[in-house]
Amino acid sequence: MRFLFFTNTPAHVHLYKHAVATLRDEGHEVSILARDYGCTIDLLDWYGLSYTVYGPCGTTRWSLLRRLPEHYARIARHALSFDPDLIFGMGAYAAHAGALTRTPVVLVLDSEPTGLDHTISMPFARTIVTPMAFRKDLGSNHYVFNGFKECAYLHPNVYEPSVNVRKHLDLTPDERYVLVRLNAFGSHHDVGHGGFSADERRKLITQLAEHATVFVSDEGGDFPFDSLPARPFDIHPALLHDTLADASLLVADTQTMVTEAALLGTPAIRSNSFVGPEDMGNFLELEENNLVYNLRTFEEVLETAETVLSQPGVEREWKRKRDRYVSELVNPTKTITTLAVEAGDASAVENLHRRSMHEQQPIRKERSPQQK
Repeated sequence: MRFLFFTNTPAHVHLYKHAVATLRDEGHEVSILARDYGCTIDLLDWYGLSYTVYGPCGTTRWSLLRRLPEHYARIARHALSFDPDLIFGMGAYAAHAGALTRTPVVLVLDSEPTGLDHTISMPFARTIVTPMAFRKDLGSNHYVFNGFKECAYLHPNVYEPSVNVRKHLDLTPDERYVLVRLNAFGSHHDVGHGGFSADERRKLITQLAEHATVFVSDEGGDFPFDSLPARPFDIHPALLHDTLADASLLVADTQTMVTEAALLGTPAIRSNSFVGPEDMGNFLELEENNLVYNLRTFEEVLETAETVLSQPGVEREWKRKRDRYVSELVNPTKTITTLAVEAGDASAVENLHRRSMHEQQPIRKERSPQQK
């Protein structure tokens, strides 16, 4: 069979990398359409996954809009030429490529706020797959699985550290470090949202540096390293999860990396304007199980970071909570590969269930010891 996968962001590469490798090993023909955004291409090269670039995209809010005609033209040419049996993606590009080629489409989603993307994509999808914690009903072809999309590459049955990351980071074996991830808020779904201000970033780094070495991963690329006690996270992006797994704390105003930290057993503090009662289901679920802190105010961020880094044995405690929590979660790679060979028929996949049968149920209501 012939499958077309869209990797628009680095997270999409991680989501699909094992499924693509498995399908190719089984003799299927797999084409990857990639957007030159962030470290997407670097990751595809690192994992040895052949691909075709359909266009670039920057981190500003208008970069994508300006590039849309060019992107769609290249996608259309490639999709028509490749003639896939099934298309996988996370939004409009995949859905519209399916409509153009009259090919079934599987959308793997996990972000409720991207309402525009859902509206223009859903009519063209044969199957929509989300985590069980997803809080919106996307229709009769919406199926859920017991886990997170990040389980496709960070489930304990899949993930193992690949290198001694401390050597790459120039750290001693016992040196504590904190990772700070800063968002550029340049995507279309980020309009009207924000995270740490420049002044808050300075205060945060200064306080964290009193407890540990601080590494900063800045999506915007303009962090003032010369004036603050922090080091850039400048090793290969494929080593990010190894870095995150060994960190004492993640502080972020981004999204995906917080879920990744939780699945790796690393304490995580998330603060941005998405936080609140209408937050995304996966973050509410992880907070319910005491694996992340979703904090609205900067004062709470500073206070919580101080508490976590002052707590003896916090790293071991978080790993123990993670191990207990993820033991029942599904690795969605098997779900994706089964959907592929079944031409997107979700009824043939054991670990998928209609969303209407599991309305807004948490993945698991386990009461682990209260966070300190």
